[in-house]
Amino acid sequence: MTARYSLRRRLLGWLLLSTAVLGVLALVDTWREAIRTAQSVSDRVLAGSALAIAERVSVDVDGGLEVDIPYSALEMLTSTAQDRVFYRVDGPPAMFITGYEALGIVPADGDATVFADATFGDEPIRVASLHRQATTGFNSIAFTVTVAETTLARRELARAILWRAGLRLAGMILGASVAVWVAVTLALRPLNRLGDTIAERSPDDLGPIRAETPSEVEGLIEAVNSFMNRLGTALAALRNFTGNASHQLRTPLSVVRTQLALAARAGTLGEARAAVAKGDTALAGAERVLAQLLLLARVDGAAGRAMDAINLTRLARDVTAELVPDAAEAGIDLGFDSTEDVILWAEPVLLRELLRNLVHNALRYAGRGAEVTVRVHQTAGAVHLTVEDDGPGIDPQRRAHIGQRFSHQGGEGDGLGLGLAIVSEIAALFGGVLMLNDRAEGRGLAAELSFPGL
Repeated sequence: MTARYSLRRRLLGWLLLSTAVLGVLALVDTWREAIRTAQSVSDRVLAGSALAIAERVSVDVDGGLEVDIPYSALEMLTSTAQDRVFYRVDGPPAMFITGYEALGIVPADGDATVFADATFGDEPIRVASLHRQATTGFNSIAFTVTVAETTLARRELARAILWRAGLRLAGMILGASVAVWVAVTLALRPLNRLGDTIAERSPDDLGPIRAETPSEVEGLIEAVNSFMNRLGTALAALRNFTGNASHQLRTPLSVVRTQLALAARAGTLGEARAAVAKGDTALAGAERVLAQLLLLARVDGAAGRAMDAINLTRLARDVTAELVPDAAEAGIDLGFDSTEDVILWAEPVLLRELLRNLVHNALRYAGRGAEVTVRVHQTAGAVHLTVEDDGPGIDPQRRAHIGQRFSHQGGEGDGLGLGLAIVSEIAALFGGVLMLNDRAEGRGLAAELSFPGL
């Protein structure tokens, strides 16, 4: 039993998987951006604090530097994360003035504030160094202001940004999942209606499906309609075939029963033998009908069978030789007239049955004393197989129906018309066409099969 799956769940699963992968990539990028943002915001505050301290550095009366630390500059660095703040002020040449002497100084880069990551007392810190000069009116004294803080606030800010981004992404995934669930449910309604339409149809209704469906399902509808059309054609042919076959078999079987009854009531041995002989003839006819029906069933199931390159000339010569005794018994001169080897792409068993039925048909209707000739020749792009006789022929008005199943050819041997139908249907499997024409010499019939050449 084929495992069933839910299209809705499958689409939702693919959506969740794809959004999860994209979400992880987005969160990685968001984390990097959050760190850069937290770094940028905190660095501005750190630079502002260093600048505020630098503005309070002045030259004292002795020509040295003095600093009036504005505690508001350090309060700028306070945060809910309880970061610790460090500072130091240095004059030339590497002269420590005030602050935390163990705090490192970032090398100068002009007058710009220089930032660096470092550690202070086993704690990670962010350091900002600002290089300025204090003037006395006659000369300038260079100094450096260094401010540092621990990184708790920065990390908390980055985590807060990442957390909010993650919540927004989770909300988007949840909303998209609900949207997909609802959208797929609505999108599948036409398919549900299509299923209801098919379920409500009568088993005998093989007409095309007419339902409003999405364009994506049109190919499926066309395939189903094509299948139902072929199925309807096959069922119609089967009903017609079985109906005609049962009728054709019923007739000889009824004759057999009648003749057996007459034989049972016969007053003399001669009358009994005559009745039995007629019954045997009817039984032979029924046997012939059964054989032809079985062959037709093989033809119906032969589509797609592997074919080979067959030497048609050799095959036709062999079949003709096999049927010479039958022709002699019927008082008919059967011959073969071909010299060139002609190759045909076909299935050998069915091709042999085709030729046997074609020759048997000629032997049956040509009449005693007739001549039947089998010919094989090839023209540009085509292969021709002809069986002609100088018998009574067929009325041109009836030839269009002769190749159909259960049509009657007429003549002395009037009977079930399956022979040429078998020939025509086998030929069609190999791309061939059956044509019934008058003989070029006048009286008689030429049954010609034309096949595409190799």
